[in-house]
This record gives sequence, structure tokens and C-alpha cells, in this order.
Amino acid sequence: MFKKKMEEARKNLAEIKAAVESGEKSAEDLNAAIDAVKAAEANLKAAEEAQGLLAKLGTKNVDNENKEAEADEVKSLGEYVAKIVEKAGKKATDRFNIVAPEYKAAAPMGLPSSFIEPLADVDKRIVEGYRRPLLIADLFSTERLSGTALTYFVESATVEGGPGKVNQGSKKPMMSFGDPTPKTIPLEKIAAYMKESTELIEDAPWLADAINGRGMYMHELAVEDYLLDTLSKTSGIGTSDELTAEGIFKAMMTVQRTSGFAADAVVISPKDYQNLRLAKDQNGQYYGGGYFYGPYGQNAAIAEQPPLWGLRTVVTAAVPEGKCYVGAFKMGGSIAKKAGVSVNIANTNEDDFIKNRVTILIEERLALAVRRPSCFVEIAAETSES
Repeated sequence: MFKKKMEEARKNLAEIKAAVESGEKSAEDLNAAIDAVKAAEANLKAAEEAQGLLAKLGTKNVDNENKEAEADEVKSLGEYVAKIVEKAGKKATDRFNIVAPEYKAAAPMGLPSSFIEPLADVDKRIVEGYRRPLLIADLFSTERLSGTALTYFVESATVEGGPGKVNQGSKKPMMSFGDPTPKTIPLEKIAAYMKESTELIEDAPWLADAINGRGMYMHELAVEDYLLDTLSKTSGIGTSDELTAEGIFKAMMTVQRTSGFAADAVVISPKDYQNLRLAKDQNGQYYGGGYFYGPYGQNAAIAEQPPLWGLRTVVTAAVPEGKCYVGAFKMGGSIAKKAGVSVNIANTNEDDFIKNRVTILIEERLALAVRRPSCFVEIAAETSES
């Protein structure tokens, strides 16, 4: 199945390339086709690695086509790991150290059941609390690399000279751009482990839920914090202290003026969004619409979180109160990843075996490359009470 999908993706890429050359398709279509090929290749590689792992564990060898068919049915990292554990045939009384090869799903994974299609069987022994929506990583473009570090070029904002009107026989003006600055960043490892009962190994749905609903959720929270922290510390991004509706619009124009790209998203804290959402005019009417009607008493549908200035508006507690980020995220930065998320399950760690516990280690290597700092503006102001 994975081989077939990879062949289809490559065929589609060739067709898109031809369409781009003829002007029928855009560069965005080409990038999407390239991403589809990379995802298909990654899934095929993961399936082949999983096949080799099962052979090493002494399990019955299965036909490659059957293995790919099984892997094709997996919808999340948790289910992927659960299948590998089931195939290993390990029991709670055995000693084991099982490594699930790095896996990259075709669709986003790791979100709790409240944000994705729930699994067929959900274990009721786990009571989940509040889950913060995971939205930051989706704002950036993504890339794959095989090394341990990434070197990229940061564009210079320095431009000297420029085109102008020239009389016949006169010397043409010269224009030059500052040399781009190379920057090398190492891949950062985001990792954590959790303890569970050994019974988890013999209950595949429970294992899948534990990895997806808690392990991967906490992992993605850490990734979001890393991305915003890295962006905030990047030299060259724009700054502002005007955290108002007008200030956000000015930041949008700053992004477009300095980078040449239109802003595509704004990331803001719930408290600061609340202040903007509940703002009223001199007549006491909400700018964004009241709780029964749309703006200025119109019968238009009420949006729970209407976007700011038409931008994709991400309201998240990942941003502290008093801060806001406006940017052309897709064009300005990219998340470089080495393969995908890996999971290691063992009961040979510390005293797990004698206490009937297993340790589940989840880790991933990635880096945020802010290629065009001018594509971002960080707005920082003191939090105002409402």
C-alpha cells in the first residue's frame, strides 16, 4: 500500500511540475505535491524499519504487502506503537525493551481525542482534564533533513540603489542587495518519559490512548513552547508595544512593508483577545458583535472567535498575556525535522520490572529556522485589566 501511494505521489508530482511550467498550476501546488512525496517516502521507510524490528524480536515474519496494509490502517502514533507491541507478543511478566521506529503520519497526529476522530475503543480508566488546542506548529512550513544541524541563509534587509528613469545615453543606476547571512542551528531534542502499569502492554487500545491522549499531547505542548520561545529570541524580528486592534493592523503592514509578504496569522493570548473581542464603541455596541446579534445589531451569524483583520487568529495560552505575534509564518519560518517522533517502551529501566511498571519514552528532534525575520512582529505591552 505504501509503495503504491509513493508511486502515485511521484506521478502526481510530475504532472504538477508540467502544469506549473505551462502556467496552469502555482508554486503552492508544486510545494504541496513535493510534501506529499516526502510523506509517502517517510511512511514507506517506517514500515520497512518496523518489519526489520519485528524480525529481530523473534516474531513471525509477514509478507511485505500485508505489513504495509496493516500500517496503512494506523491513524495515529499510539496505534502504530500498539501494533508493534502486539506483534512482539510480549507479556507483562516478560522483560522487554521495544523501540518503535520513527514514524511520520500522512495527517497530523498526537492530538487528544477531542481534536481528532476518536479511536474505535476508548479506555474509560483515563479521565482527561483540560486540553489546550495545539495550533502553533501548523502555522509554519515543514522540512525534512538527514543531518544533525541545519544551515540556512537569513536575507539581508539592506538594499542600495535601485531602478530609475534613465535618459538616452546616460549611465544606468546600480542596485545591490546585502549578502545573506548564513546561520547554522543544531537540532533540538524534545523528550520526556512517563510510567505506566505493565498491564498497559497487554491492552492495545489503552496503550494507544496513553500515547496519543497524554504522552503525545504533552510532547506537542513542549514543541509549541519551544517554537514560540525560539521565534521570540530571533534577532531581526520586528517589535511593537501597541497591543491594540490598530497596533495589530500596523504590525501587519510592517510585515508586508519590510518583508514583501502579507501576514497570514496572528497569535494572541486568551486574555488579550478577550479585551479586543469585548471592546465597545461610544454607543455601547461591541465592535465584534454582541452575544445575540452580529456587529451593530445585524442578524448576521455570530462567530465565537471572529478573526482579527481577516487573519487566521490563533488564540492560545501558549502566548503569555501582554504578548502577540503577527507574521507571514509560512514564508518566514520552517520547522526542520529529522524523521519523526520515536517511542521507546521498556520495563528494564531502574526498578520497573519488580514494580510491575513500564517506562514510555517519547522524543523528537527538530529545529525552527526563521529564514526571514522581517516576516514577524512581536507586540509586547503591559497586561491591562478588563
